[in-house]
Amino acid sequence: MTYKFRIGLRAQWTLGSDDDSAVVGAAAAVTAPVPLQDMLALLAAIDATGNIAGACRACGLSYRHAWGVLRRFEGIFGTQLLITNRRQGTQLAPFAQRLLWANRRIEARLMPTLDSMASELQEELERLLPESGPHLRLHASHGFAVESLMQHMSGRKPGLELRYRTAIEALASLERHECDLAGFQVPLGDFESPIMERYAQWLHADEYVLIHLAVRNTGLFVTAGNPKQIRGMADLARPDVRFVNRQIGSSTRYLVGLMLQRAGVSIGEVQGYETNEFTHMAIAAHIASGMADTGVGVETAACRFGLDFIPLVRERYFFAIRKSSLETPAMQDLLSIMRSFDYVGYVGQLVGYDARDTGRLQTLEEAFA
Repeated sequence: MTYKFRIGLRAQWTLGSDDDSAVVGAAAAVTAPVPLQDMLALLAAIDATGNIAGACRACGLSYRHAWGVLRRFEGIFGTQLLITNRRQGTQLAPFAQRLLWANRRIEARLMPTLDSMASELQEELERLLPESGPHLRLHASHGFAVESLMQHMSGRKPGLELRYRTAIEALASLERHECDLAGFQVPLGDFESPIMERYAQWLHADEYVLIHLAVRNTGLFVTAGNPKQIRGMADLARPDVRFVNRQIGSSTRYLVGLMLQRAGVSIGEVQGYETNEFTHMAIAAHIASGMADTGVGVETAACRFGLDFIPLVRERYFFAIRKSSLETPAMQDLLSIMRSFDYVGYVGQLVGYDARDTGRLQTLEEAFA
């Protein structure tokens, strides 16, 4: 028997009034409630198309209904959401722009966590069903190639359970037999050695083999046009530059420390060093919304948020697996997906990614000679 259900978790906005009567995804004091998510989707479509007619087609709404949604929420917020100009089309008002950016930041920050929890719940429930077989457990930091792998493995048996972890947490989980694959990244060049020293206690050459996932570009994100003329890590010491960092324990945060040290900049000089985000997309959303001037992440995230990118290092991303699990049917099926034309093609088209060696098996000696 095959079970085809798929669990997904999503964040939902709520509105509350001054009298503490909560309005969950609906307009207050309106006889026909309108979901708040519909309004946010409509704003995003207007921002993308530049007119309400195109947004209605994208959202599958009638013109009249769309205007009804907008007017109701303008009444709740007490301010206009759109600016209409015959020559320039329809634009979002500043308040609507801020709403949309807030929603994008929320999605960038929370979706990896919710996806991880959904994957855990999916596997927990499927274990209770008859004819459920063994599955692979992947612990890895959030990344575009990892995210795509989960999509390509969706619906296959046995399944692939994902839990987002830092590289250190993932490798420690692999050693404790809590996962079957542990994701970690290593920069090429001068920073490879100190990063590998962090991983050394968990990477045993006689026990593990590596699956090459991709090579990706990592660097500084800056607002389009780079108005503050940020050129490198040394600029983070400037008092007019606001930085946003990755979370404590992440490999990217450790790499930031190494690069600052190389640039002769102390942590105390960096405004915003203790401001944390948990994904590359969240870093990009933070900067694109005007809350910071720069941060470090992979080029794909910068591109998706319309930011400029200043390359600093290239990183190789690997999955570590036990040699004893290599020939299992589940692992061989995963390798076949990773080497497939569809998956390699998808990873290769990600901005800043190189998929030429995706799915290649390597010993630690071969990878880090």
